[in-house]
Amino acid sequence: MELLQDVPGPAAYLAADDVIDHGHPLVRETAERLRAGATGPYDYARAAFEFVRDTVPHSGDADDPRVTWRASDVLRLRTGICHAKSHALTALLRAEGIPTGLCYQRLTDEAGGNPLVHGLVAVLLPGRTRWARQDPRGNKPGVDAQFSVEREQLAWRVRPEFGEADYPVLYAAPPPAVLESLQRATDRPHLWQLLPTAL
Repeated sequence: MELLQDVPGPAAYLAADDVIDHGHPLVRETAERLRAGATGPYDYARAAFEFVRDTVPHSGDADDPRVTWRASDVLRLRTGICHAKSHALTALLRAEGIPTGLCYQRLTDEAGGNPLVHGLVAVLLPGRTRWARQDPRGNKPGVDAQFSVEREQLAWRVRPEFGEADYPVLYAAPPPAVLESLQRATDRPHLWQLLPTAL
């Protein structure tokens, strides 16, 4: 899908802040380790994606009550929901100069109830003119997200008949509604009550 940047130009999609803290020593160390095995930006981006997808369990899948939101904390504690894992992947990619933004879907349960906002990232690799969405939430039975800049393979496809949607905005920083829910939550069950149901 065509993504619309909320900030023009690439600079904001390389920036560090309190959430995407890619200057943190743990983020830098992790990026350096991943870069050592990569032959170029594409290989590095895929390795970073697979690292976050596969070695940081989604806290809902793992039944982990801890809530993380800062990229370095996600990497240190090895837990987070989709939003937190997206922050970690964004930090690892920006640490190596790859423009990366945050994007979102509105999803529901199987019956079309309990809507929630699901977090993704989008990358702009050298030589590419289009942002490519990636979903690092973590695979499980029925979920097979893979890294690709050619053919999108996210965890879920939206079902418009249930009010699900792909949001077209590419954010340089997490929207306040998402970030505030992560920061205010005392544990994951509390977080489920706070997360926005739409953007």
